[in-house]
Amino acid sequence: MATNFQTVTLAGRRFVIVPETEFRRLARDSGKLPMPPRDARGNYPAAEALQVSIAKSILCERRAAGLTQVKLARLAGIRPETLNRIEKGKHAPSVATVDRIDRALAKARKTGGHD
Repeated sequence: MATNFQTVTLAGRRFVIVPETEFRRLARDSGKLPMPPRDARGNYPAAEALQVSIAKSILCERRAAGLTQVKLARLAGIRPETLNRIEKGKHAPSVATVDRIDRALAKARKTGGHD
């Protein structure tokens, strides 16, 4: 879905201005990855819970860094489709992939999202 938005810089920080309806949709959808159902003893299945936790963490960190999925994927050296599936909790990334994403996010935080 194409969205109309503007970017502005205030006090050296970049901000994105989006229509209010888009902001409300993004806010509503930001936590849409629910934890898997608990088992009979009330515990979350570890692998599924970890996958959702990783997905939420990457998504939040990417947004906080002001990166698109395409830009983060490029910085991490992975395919954008792979990052999309990871963020949706539909793909369990390897430790190496998580490390590449983490390093790319750390670099983006240092450079403000610029190469």
